Amino acid sequence: MTSADELRSRYVEELRRDGLLGGDDLVRAFGMVPREEFVASGFDGGDGRWIGPDDPDFLSLVYRNHPLVTKVADGVPVSSSSQPSLMAAMIESLELRPGSRVLEIGVGTGYNAALMATMGARVTTMDIAPDVVERAEVALRRVGLAGAVDVRLGDGYLGVPADAGYDRVVVTVGVTGVSPRWLDQLTPDGYLLAPVEHAGNHPVLRIRPGGPGMAEARGELRAGFMSAAGPLAARYPGAHPAPRRTGALPPPTVRHPHRWHPPLDVFRYHDLWFAVGAWDRRTTFAAGPAGGWGGPGGCTLLDELHGGGAGLLADGSVQAAGPSAARYAADVLALRDRWVARGEPLISDWTARLVPAGDPDQPILVPSGWIQR
Repeated sequence: MTSADELRSRYVEELRRDGLLGGDDLVRAFGMVPREEFVASGFDGGDGRWIGPDDPDFLSLVYRNHPLVTKVADGVPVSSSSQPSLMAAMIESLELRPGSRVLEIGVGTGYNAALMATMGARVTTMDIAPDVVERAEVALRRVGLAGAVDVRLGDGYLGVPADAGYDRVVVTVGVTGVSPRWLDQLTPDGYLLAPVEHAGNHPVLRIRPGGPGMAEARGELRAGFMSAAGPLAARYPGAHPAPRRTGALPPPTVRHPHRWHPPLDVFRYHDLWFAVGAWDRRTTFAAGPAGGWGGPGGCTLLDELHGGGAGLLADGSVQAAGPSAARYAADVLALRDRWVARGEPLISDWTARLVPAGDPDQPILVPSGWIQR
């Protein structure tokens, strides 16, 4: 049987070879921190099995570039160990140095905090779920990092004001907007990374304070996260429609052929999707009937008033349904072609102001007026 050390070494090499892991300190951290210790209570195998340490596939499944769902409530995943390549990308975006003070919102398994601590950061991580906090504390003790990571039980919206003066805040749960408390707790030259809802996804934004009650955001990278609860998940006027996960769209009645062959890869497709959402507030994720839309769902202009809408696939084809199918299809085609005419901008080519929204007593800051740089 292949040992954990051998599998970890292979996993690091595969991430490096695929261009998903860079920087000597980060490579060293991934090579040193045993991911299996942070999922010792098991995870969802995706095939109806709960995979624990006694399962013969445990280590081989741990050391893949896949997220691991570690907690399910009423059939819904609520906690996980994120995809390693996404963790690596976000940690690289934090530009950590030895001694950097980091506030992490969302403990997960503790693995992400352990990676940052191994790189020399001073990490405070917090979560509102007692069982999540307890499991992370146990795992951090097992790997000898209990003193390097301060694990807090509490409301992430509030941050940890008593210890304010963080160089970075990193949010590892999908939010509809950011807490102004996090910005208040940054050092003058600090910034935060947060996956903020946009057009049915949670792209990571780099955010800096921009004056009283305001902030400035720049797109950073595509991402997928479980959604937060409470004020960090508040809906607000002018937001994109909430994602429609199952059978939201009827069978298509209008179709337009593909523009790209082969299709855009997942990164370029999300660049396109981000731009469509920046230009049109009707954009979200939606899924149609099984097999009827060329995949499990994707970028969609949703007709919330009459039903239906138009979906834009990675090959540039468009499919539409509902009483306004032809008009919605034409709108999507125009948005697709606008992205091409604008030079096919990346997520990182966009900036926006963040303005207050949500509950006035617990406001969140949300993007307003995306501009292509």
